[in-house]
Amino acid sequence: MSHEQKTLCCCASRPKSPAHRIRQQHDVMTKRDKSVTEGMIYLSGGEFLMGTNSNEGFPRDGEGPVRNVKVNPFYIDPCTVTNSEFLEFVMDTGYKTEAELYGWSFVFSNFVSEQVAKTVTEVVQNAPWWWAVKGAYWKEPEGPGSNITDRMDHPVVHVSWNDAMAYCQWSGKRLLTEAEWEYAARGGLVQKRYPWGDRLHPDGKHMCNIWQGTFPGKNKGADGYLGTAPAKSFPANGYGLYNVSGNVWEWCSDWFSPTSYMDDTCESPKGPSGGKAKVTRGGSYLCHQSYCNRYRVAARSSNTPDSSTGNIGFRCATDA
Repeated sequence: MSHEQKTLCCCASRPKSPAHRIRQQHDVMTKRDKSVTEGMIYLSGGEFLMGTNSNEGFPRDGEGPVRNVKVNPFYIDPCTVTNSEFLEFVMDTGYKTEAELYGWSFVFSNFVSEQVAKTVTEVVQNAPWWWAVKGAYWKEPEGPGSNITDRMDHPVVHVSWNDAMAYCQWSGKRLLTEAEWEYAARGGLVQKRYPWGDRLHPDGKHMCNIWQGTFPGKNKGADGYLGTAPAKSFPANGYGLYNVSGNVWEWCSDWFSPTSYMDDTCESPKGPSGGKAKVTRGGSYLCHQSYCNRYRVAARSSNTPDSSTGNIGFRCATDA
């Protein structure tokens, strides 16, 4: 299986076009009244071993080599931003996501109703499980007629990197750097494959929300979920963070480069100065070992800043 195939299962990007660029909405952004760090977890920072030299990784993604990286102290949210939290943001600001402004977003085909399926005219080449669904956005994640009524505690999805940055501005927070994300996701463990250790199912227990079965045809849902799981499901890692493996991809602040480990500083790295795509971390409920296998803590992926899918969300941080 090609590297490209392993990537496509978990990512779908908007085609290049001069059509719409998100309008800046700084004039409607306001901060919450409550303390920014309320409910956040303080991490003291320091040095850690970032990346992997494992053959299980994808060298073309720039997962390695392992290097000693230092991050400054920071605060981090224990879980990704939920539908409930994003709703508060939208109600306070009237913000429209890029999925709404474009008029469509990428949805996993198995989740699309028969009625909505009749309206789909575009699928991702070489990844036909990704459908461009008109009317799909964070509040109607599977397209018209779907809703999040019973998913208010689930991660918000169909948010672009630009949308995530708008939420951060409103909340007085920011996105994590990629180095901060990996430092936090490791939870104090050194060079382990997952946030809890090296075994995917320790003592036969499911530790994250990923695909079980044969991708993309059959998901057995043995971990209890076919799509997103609540943002605080499964055991937290050593730092008290939930779902840093699986569930939804998480936007980071960095531009993506497969050579960033070689090009960037080891002191609080912030990634390249520019690029075409932003880093995403953590994998999602669509990840499977036979395809992307990127729910490993050192795994990396990326997407363009205006892209949105049903398996990308974000987590916030702030300086200490």
